[in-house]
Amino acid sequence: MFERFTGEARQVVVEAQEEARTRAADEIRTEHLLAAIYIVRDNLALAVLDELGVEEADVLRDIDRLHAGSPRALDAEALSSIGIDLDEVRRQVEEAFGPGALDRTRAALGGRSGGLFGHIPFEGPSKKALELSLREALHLGHDHIGAEHILLGLVHTEGGAAHHVLAARGVRLEPARAVVEKLVRQRKAAG
Repeated sequence: MFERFTGEARQVVVEAQEEARTRAADEIRTEHLLAAIYIVRDNLALAVLDELGVEEADVLRDIDRLHAGSPRALDAEALSSIGIDLDEVRRQVEEAFGPGALDRTRAALGGRSGGLFGHIPFEGPSKKALELSLREALHLGHDHIGAEHILLGLVHTEGGAAHHVLAARGVRLEPARAVVEKLVRQRKAAG
C-alpha cells in the first residue's frame, strides 16, 4: 500500500511518528497523523481543511487538549500542589548536568528498551485510517494516496481522536470528499 503514497503522504506518516515520539506516545495515533498534515506544508489536505473553514490553531489546540490529561501533565499538576515546580527542577538539573540531561535518562528514553527510538507502531484506528485512505483514493479513481486521502481516512475513522476533533469542527466525510474531488479537478486543469 505504501508504494502508492505520494511523497507528501509519506512525509505525513514520518511526521506522525515524530509527533508521537515528541508526545512520548507508545503508538502513532490518529491525532498524530492529523497534526502531521499541518507539519507537511502545501499539501492538498490543508487546502481541503481551509476550504471547509477549519483553522489550524483550533485543531492543534484540540489535539493538545487530548494530551492535557496525560499522566505527565497530571503528575506535574499533583507535584505543583505540594510545592514542587517541575520547571524549576529541570532548570536546576540542567544547570548541574548540562542541557537536556533529563532527556537522556532511561525513563525519558522509553525505559530499558529505549522505546522512543526507532519504529513506533500504529494504533488500531490509525491503521484503519491509512487503510481507508487507500479505499478513498480508489473510490475517487485516483492512482495514488495523497495527504488528502489520509485526511479522508481520518474523517472516516470514528474510533480515532482525529475523527472527533474534525467532527467537532464540522468536517463530514461527504463534503470533504467533494472538496477533494473539486480541488483535484482544479489542479489537473491548471497543470
